[in-house]
Amino acid sequence: MEISRHWRLKQQRYALVGEVCPHCDVKIFPPRDVCPVCGGEAKTTFAFSGKGEVFSYTTIYEAPTGYDQTVPYTIALVKLDEGPMITAQLTDLGEQPVEIGMPVEMVTRKLRNDGDERGVIVYGYKFRPAWKMPSQA
Repeated sequence: MEISRHWRLKQQRYALVGEVCPHCDVKIFPPRDVCPVCGGEAKTTFAFSGKGEVFSYTTIYEAPTGYDQTVPYTIALVKLDEGPMITAQLTDLGEQPVEIGMPVEMVTRKLRNDGDERGVIVYGYKFRPAWKMPSQA
């Protein structure tokens, strides 16, 4: 992927910025400019909280080119608190098993190198378990 495309997708990949439909209030991610529910124009920017829960998951053992340095890794379908479901890699799991319904939060992490070791480092969102502070238990 060229550098200019990384720059255009920066808000979406680093801060989970999507859109909200002013007609039906549906939150849209990734941004589409047209609401998938009512078909109305949706150009109002919306920043997602980055919090959600694991809806489904799987572990990848044979990764596509560019991601093979991190196998095995877990990919999850995350249902954001605001509604949309997105696919993302889970990180910082340690020994904690992944479970359906597990609360997670978005973090920015390295995804891969584009090209050789001198290529562009591609960052994006991943999700980690949302650790509860002792006062929240």
